[in-house]
Amino acid sequence: MFSYVARRLAYSIPVLLIASFLLFGFVRATFDPTARLRASHDPQAVQRERTRLGLDKPLVVQYKDWLVKFVHGDWGESSRSHERVYPAMKRALWNTMQLIFWGILISALIAIGIGIFSAVRQYSVADYAFTSASFIGLAMPPFWFGLIAIAFLAVGPKNWFHLSDPPLFFVGLHSVENTGFLDYPRHLVLPVMTLCVQIIASWSRYERASMLDAINADYVRAARAKGLSPWQVIFKHAFRNALIPLVTVMALDIGLLFGGLIITEKIFSIPGMGSLFFDSLIQGDANVLVAWTVVTAGFVILFNLLADVAYGALDPRIRLA
Repeated sequence: MFSYVARRLAYSIPVLLIASFLLFGFVRATFDPTARLRASHDPQAVQRERTRLGLDKPLVVQYKDWLVKFVHGDWGESSRSHERVYPAMKRALWNTMQLIFWGILISALIAIGIGIFSAVRQYSVADYAFTSASFIGLAMPPFWFGLIAIAFLAVGPKNWFHLSDPPLFFVGLHSVENTGFLDYPRHLVLPVMTLCVQIIASWSRYERASMLDAINADYVRAARAKGLSPWQVIFKHAFRNALIPLVTVMALDIGLLFGGLIITEKIFSIPGMGSLFFDSLIQGDANVLVAWTVVTAGFVILFNLLADVAYGALDPRIRLA
């Protein structure tokens, strides 16, 4: 198992370097940090700034200088807020990770449960109900669901029952004045619900399809023929193999989520990676955009690596490939 993980890790390092170089080049070609100075029609000032930022050097040299500083934690300064990029990115990532942790935990438990139940009770009334609900969830725009959730679960109850505060908050992750233990979950419920809707709908369909393939396989029929209980057949034999296709989808989805939940974070005013990217994109903040794209690519590659490791744990035959 160790050699298998080592091989996958060795493959991931050059992929990350190539991806970071391409992303660095794309951002450099798209955003000019001296664009605002050009409006002053002072070519000398523009040239001095380009020299200070190292933009007059070849792209490969710029990338090498940036990579050395990036590895040592010097990610540059935001042209928008004049704050160091590393602490700003770290703070935004922590806010996004809170949403991802709770959203993925809840989504995985519900989606896997629904997928197994729908496969075992195929063509039942409950299976049709879950299938219809998943199609609605996939078709429902997250921004619409978030606004409806705010209206009916926060603003509505406050007005209907004449409450001093809404039962669920919809701005940020904490109140300005922390009002106790329940303040944090009251802020989390609505954005996590908005995050989970499409994820549960998608993952439950994948799990149902893979479980149907597994429970109709020959080895599962053999397990039934040996007299094993239905629970042993489902969870000891079918479920483990049925997880492999879902692991692929989960790894890709989770890795991309670390880039930020732009819609969710903007609706609920959460200063996470999505909000940071959106604000930096609007302002043309090149230093933040470079760091954001590389960090996001790193998480995508990391979770693909974790998916490979999970494959090896779920199916020992893959480790020998």
